[in-house]
Amino acid sequence: MIRPVQPSDAQALADIYNPYIRDTTITFETEEVTAEEMASRIARVTEAYPWLVWEEGGRILGYAYGSVWRTRSAYRFATETAIYMDQNQRGRGVGTKLYQGLIDELRRRGFHSVLGCLALPNETSVRLHELLGFRKVGHMREAGQKFDRWVDVGFWELLL
Repeated sequence: MIRPVQPSDAQALADIYNPYIRDTTITFETEEVTAEEMASRIARVTEAYPWLVWEEGGRILGYAYGSVWRTRSAYRFATETAIYMDQNQRGRGVGTKLYQGLIDELRRRGFHSVLGCLALPNETSVRLHELLGFRKVGHMREAGQKFDRWVDVGFWELLL
């Protein structure tokens, strides 16, 4: 079931996100987040953007949210998105439904463009974005460094 995030979800979200920080280049964060930090992020993001979770049997399996792309006023109809799934739940189609739910909510709220910023390589995320109608619009070589190696970043865009 897709539902809006609640502050009480913070620990579950941190538990989903921290393996991405610790073990992958999918996020450029390098320090694990606490439940308190995640709760602060939830409060900050949900002031202006949707944040959804997928819950089954009382357990959160993933989350997706929109956030500010750039701060200048002309960018107010654009949003950057993120999605993270429990790594044991991937491949079931839940992420596709959750991300589509986020896109639908962004459209309902009047956003015009959605931007996915993907650390590369990341074939799973590329496939998800393209399945939902995003197209690649940019590529930055060696945009970040994690685990002592340079990581490229690609940008996928969906016009609502």
